[in-house]
Amino acid sequence: MTTIPHWINGSPVLSADTAPVFNPATGQEQAQVSLGDAGDVDAAVAAATKAFETWSESSLTQRTQVMFAFRQLLVEHEEELGRIISAEHGKTVDDARGEVTRGREVVEFVCGLGDILKGSFSDQVSRGVDVHNFRQPLGVVAGITPFNFPAMVPLWMHPVAIATGNTFVLKPSERDPSAANFVAELYRRAGLPDGVFNVVHGGKPAVDAILTHPGIEAVSFVGSTPIAKYVHENGTKAGKRVQALGGAKNHAVVLPDADLEFAANHITAGAYGSAGERCMAVSIAVAVGDAADRLVEVLERKAREIKVGPGDAPGTDMGPLVTKAALERVENAVGTAHTQGATVIVDGRGLKIDGHENGFFTGPSLLDHVTADMDAYKEELFGPVLAIVRTDTLDEAISLINANPYGNGTALFTASGEAARRFQRNIKIGMIGINVPVPVPMSYYSFGGWKDSLIGDSPVHGPEGIRFYTRPKVVTTRWPQPTQQLAAGFNFPTSN
Repeated sequence: MTTIPHWINGSPVLSADTAPVFNPATGQEQAQVSLGDAGDVDAAVAAATKAFETWSESSLTQRTQVMFAFRQLLVEHEEELGRIISAEHGKTVDDARGEVTRGREVVEFVCGLGDILKGSFSDQVSRGVDVHNFRQPLGVVAGITPFNFPAMVPLWMHPVAIATGNTFVLKPSERDPSAANFVAELYRRAGLPDGVFNVVHGGKPAVDAILTHPGIEAVSFVGSTPIAKYVHENGTKAGKRVQALGGAKNHAVVLPDADLEFAANHITAGAYGSAGERCMAVSIAVAVGDAADRLVEVLERKAREIKVGPGDAPGTDMGPLVTKAALERVENAVGTAHTQGATVIVDGRGLKIDGHENGFFTGPSLLDHVTADMDAYKEELFGPVLAIVRTDTLDEAISLINANPYGNGTALFTASGEAARRFQRNIKIGMIGINVPVPVPMSYYSFGGWKDSLIGDSPVHGPEGIRFYTRPKVVTTRWPQPTQQLAAGFNFPTSN
């Protein structure tokens, strides 16, 4: 049985404690992963601290050269990395490759570091006085990332941190840990010095060690809202900057004037892609007025057409859930929805795949007549369950969404520019799609929701990511002539 090690200071490191890593398509244990503790975190921080001394003083050219090389290696190994992700997460290889591509876009963003980090200069703000500013790295920073995107979400963090001169400690999910180690090897091949990027696997002990370690300046987190609140509270209490992105309950609103085939196609993909294990998954379809019955009919047809199977099988649209516990939770939620009064239009429970009978498979489930007081509406199910809520008007749909505690993403399907503008101005959500079901912004914008989907005020990547991993300095200078004598005033200085 293979044991997946930590990656500390450019070398693999094993721990005595381990946990199983499963293949979700077979239900079988396929490896063991080392579980780190405070000692492993301390070793990683020590390596990162030492590496920071030289990496923070490296030139912009040196850092961008590493990022260009790293970007090319991600291109060359996209298929291999996609298969590693699929084998541990369960998502299809195509979906996993897409994840790598979206993560790579952040690397491409920081390849333009020379322009991104340009400061400003103000000449002659006072007689003989100039002012300029620039940004410097924080030091050792860390990322704690979820199972659902084992490559993309870390790639939202560490390229930005490393390119701006920081060193990094990553604590990925122990459910699918191999992608992090593969990325570490690609960094090594790209010329990144040892200790700049480190990986410590593990559970809560490793997380708590990161949150309290005095040598870590900032922590980035993506996961559920309760854990995001825990990370934010404990990290800030320890004096760290904290990015903490939480859960979601994303609505897609469909107006009667929308192209229902187009809308249903995209909502189906947004709801059931990656088995619904996405923080930006469409979990609620809000059917407005006359759109409802027609939309349900099309969504039912498309849900029944989805091919479920192993992620590496050709033609598979949706793979298994990541664990048996996740499977049981999702299927129990469908049963609870029925008990609470929802109509189960498509029931994905009890699905068995030939040759993979022990895999963690469930089919797409489609629920109708869901109301805001039902568990299927209130809870983040993180599985292939799409709930349909009916409203009479667009304004009623907006009020429904604004009352929800989450504020990650939302979408509107319509042919009306007026409705789209009213929606995007009045909705209290951080990321909005108009005829786009999963509005994840490009890397040169920042990703982050509102309300309980973002704890604190620090989104990831893009301009906000640059600001998070750096701090500004403003320098005021005067260079008097050797023979010039300037009297110093005792009054408060002004620019006169």
